[in-house]
Amino acid sequence: MKIGFIGTGVMGQSIVKHFLEAGHEVAVYNRTKSKTDELVAKGAIWQDTPAKATESSEVVFSMVGYPSDVEEIYYGDNGVFSVTVKDKVLVDLTTSSPSLAEKIYQTAKEAGAESLDAPVSGGDLGAQNATLTIMVGGDQATFDKVVPLFDIMGKSYSLHGSAGLGQHTKMANQIMIAGTMTGMTEMLVYADKVGLDLNSVIETLGGGAASNWSLANYGPRILKQDYSPGFFVKHFIKDLKITLDEAEKMNLDLPATELATELYEKLAADGFENLGTQSLIKLWWKD
Repeated sequence: MKIGFIGTGVMGQSIVKHFLEAGHEVAVYNRTKSKTDELVAKGAIWQDTPAKATESSEVVFSMVGYPSDVEEIYYGDNGVFSVTVKDKVLVDLTTSSPSLAEKIYQTAKEAGAESLDAPVSGGDLGAQNATLTIMVGGDQATFDKVVPLFDIMGKSYSLHGSAGLGQHTKMANQIMIAGTMTGMTEMLVYADKVGLDLNSVIETLGGGAASNWSLANYGPRILKQDYSPGFFVKHFIKDLKITLDEAEKMNLDLPATELATELYEKLAADGFENLGTQSLIKLWWKD
């Protein structure tokens, strides 16, 4: 299959590698061209605009940072919709706003194309190991077409309903992640304060009711002082703000998510917005 991939960041790099290894032809575009060099060396084809990556492809994936970036790559002068997309399938993997997903779906439909909003969870490790969880909104027939590609990049993929509902599912995911990240961080701060061996605590709690993905994956990184971004602080703040905006539209109060957002905003204000979300511990452990 001829695939276009727009946005080869921390996670996009690994996903493209899996597609190449599976024998697909992949055209790539990234705002910073050098970030595609390794992929081109492995057989990917560089295209210098999202439009050109779209023209040469049957299925076009996008994975960028913010809803504004999604808007630009789809609706900009050299964006996806600046060229003919008839009979193509467009899949946005970015965590973005549900309303924008609905807009892209409608534009694609009017142009004779299909689209899915398909945000993912699992971070850099999930992308590297092809174990991502993919939350999809769109039409069943379109989902069925893309399942073979989802199977290459993830271990779990589900259609949750019409356009935008993949994004709403990701918002629900981020509410849960916000809770596990703050809980895991405060647990480590507490355990350290009373003098417990933190490796032993992580192992013990990981075998009981306190077990969760954040503890298993980010706890050990914190103890190694590895704050590299599996998922950027700045992008998590973006996700949480989308979540709170959607909740406000529904007159829904989410106080724990609001507090998590405030903590991460404080972390970003302290200069850590480009570290991984596990760096939340730096609000307590300054060194």
